[in-house]
Amino acid sequence: MDRGSYFEYNGRPAVRFQRTYPHPAERLWAAVTDPAELAHWFPSTVRMDSHEGGKIEFSGDPNLEASTGTLLAYDPPRRLAYTWGGDELHFEIEPVDDRSCTLTLINVLEAENTAARNAAGWTVCLAELGKHVSGATAEGPHGESAEPWRPLYEEYVAAGMPAGAPIPGVSGDGS
Repeated sequence: MDRGSYFEYNGRPAVRFQRTYPHPAERLWAAVTDPAELAHWFPSTVRMDSHEGGKIEFSGDPNLEASTGTLLAYDPPRRLAYTWGGDELHFEIEPVDDRSCTLTLINVLEAENTAARNAAGWTVCLAELGKHVSGATAEGPHGESAEPWRPLYEEYVAAGMPAGAPIPGVSGDGS
């Protein structure tokens, strides 16, 4: 598994993922901002006002209620950040050359014990993103062909990532 890492971001717990894609930055920018593209890999349906301070709406995730956040940064095609509940998501896209770029996703967490749960979820989502931008069929993280979440979660917990937050759809504390 291309593992995410746990760290502190401005004094808050966070998980970080980095992936390099054989596509220009503009291609990845579209994948992380265009609602039609997000539908192939992101866990919720998204609508956003494309400017810093704009509203972003999340709906359609079978595990979460619909909610609204705020765009903290909108700098095409390099930087996007927004609030989602008590969390923040930061997407940084850095060109490697004219034909490839590196995406860094940082999920700043509201609570430390959500690290393993969220890391497993983003691992599934980023695998779907990889399929989508490569032209393969990507049904999204809730689709039948998505990588199973539970084994990834167990790997993150076994590696020592903070855990114990409730898992939607599962009784108990998630540990």
